Amino acid sequence: MISGRVHSIESFGTVDGPGVRLVVFLKGCPMRCLYCHNPDTWDPEGGTRMTAGEILAQFASARNFYKNGGITVSGGEPLMQTAFVTELFSMAKAEGIHTCLDTSGITFSPDSPQAMEEIGRLLEVTDLILLDIKHIDCEEHKKLTGHSNENILAFARYLDEKKIPVWIRHVVVPGITFKRDPLYRLGRFIGSLSNVKALDVLPYHDMGKVKYEKLGIPYPLKDTKPLTTQQAVAARQVILQGIRDTRKFSQ
Repeated sequence: MISGRVHSIESFGTVDGPGVRLVVFLKGCPMRCLYCHNPDTWDPEGGTRMTAGEILAQFASARNFYKNGGITVSGGEPLMQTAFVTELFSMAKAEGIHTCLDTSGITFSPDSPQAMEEIGRLLEVTDLILLDIKHIDCEEHKKLTGHSNENILAFARYLDEKKIPVWIRHVVVPGITFKRDPLYRLGRFIGSLSNVKALDVLPYHDMGKVKYEKLGIPYPLKDTKPLTTQQAVAARQVILQGIRDTRKFSQ
């Protein structure tokens, strides 16, 4: 049985998929998002070694509690441990448990037959994807995360082709993503997909500052104020307008 490197487990997750969920945060992430509030997950080493069986046993101990929910695997970037997540989800599906993957899609490698075979096996046992799109503009995405968004957008299109249900997540940051043009363009992209079931617009917050201080890492956005609820609502409306316009023009 494969073991995974687990950063932490949240036993009462209410925002990481439908219902109340057991949320497993895995170690390792290749991106360095300026607003990341879990820098302690970046390093793929360390963490707690756990098997899929041990995680399912924890779920089973409170199964009635999760009757309308399931298991969500997040990170870090969970696709850095694809084999482990596939085993966990395969065992979960055998028990009738709803499975959800929270990912940025950054490791998607359409030019690698082996990687495509691995992601195909995982998607066969995945009920829902929470896809984090950090920025719709490729160059701005590089500034924000250190990586291009090309494979991320390709992953979104691949999930659409495979008809895998997706919830899109987007963090809105003042001065970075809180701008009409990229928000509208994100909406236009989302509107081109047929498998998107929900849109989560998440306001930037700076609660991760404490972790950076403890780790001795400079906090990149120390002068950026958190996004207000009103600003988040306004950002969501711009994205939704882009979605509506795309679908109207495509008819």
